[in-house]
Amino acid sequence: MIYLDLFLGFLKVGCFAFGGAYGAIPLIRDVVMSYGWLRDEMLTYMIAVSESTPGPIMVNLATYIGSNQAGFLGAVVATLAVVLPSFLIILLVTALLKTALKNKYVQAVLCGLKPCVIGIVLATGIYMVLSNCFVKISDVCINIPAIIISIILVLSIISYRQLTKKKLSPILLMVISAVAGVVVYGI
Repeated sequence: MIYLDLFLGFLKVGCFAFGGAYGAIPLIRDVVMSYGWLRDEMLTYMIAVSESTPGPIMVNLATYIGSNQAGFLGAVVATLAVVLPSFLIILLVTALLKTALKNKYVQAVLCGLKPCVIGIVLATGIYMVLSNCFVKISDVCINIPAIIISIILVLSIISYRQLTKKKLSPILLMVISAVAGVVVYGI
């Protein structure tokens, strides 16, 4: 039964995850919480790990959760389920690419999805910052180290952009975050 649950849960994520991995995080959170596979805190940690490891976040999360729930076969089932819709859609799109992208209705659908994806990514980012910096919203337990690291990262992004007129590399941002984590939490 767990294999069917993993397959259907991550198939749902794969089917409705418009906008890539960040747009999929709320869907993954919903599926994981509805099945009770992970606690919210553990899922947040896994999102961070999935972001910093090679490969798509959505696939990394599916693989980890599948492995956590049902071992190697669970990892395979969850991973296949999450990539199956994209694989089939890409096959279909490549077959119909020339005519579909010129269609005004397809263009209208794509234009209509853009604001939705932006809103989902923004809401996810705000949720993750608030849940990390303010551990218990009802008791207002402030996580000072998390706030310090968040401020360091924001200042790094702004300073780098001002000095170089370029965006800060995500890799460099992760290195800064790791060093700040060691300094703030470890020392």
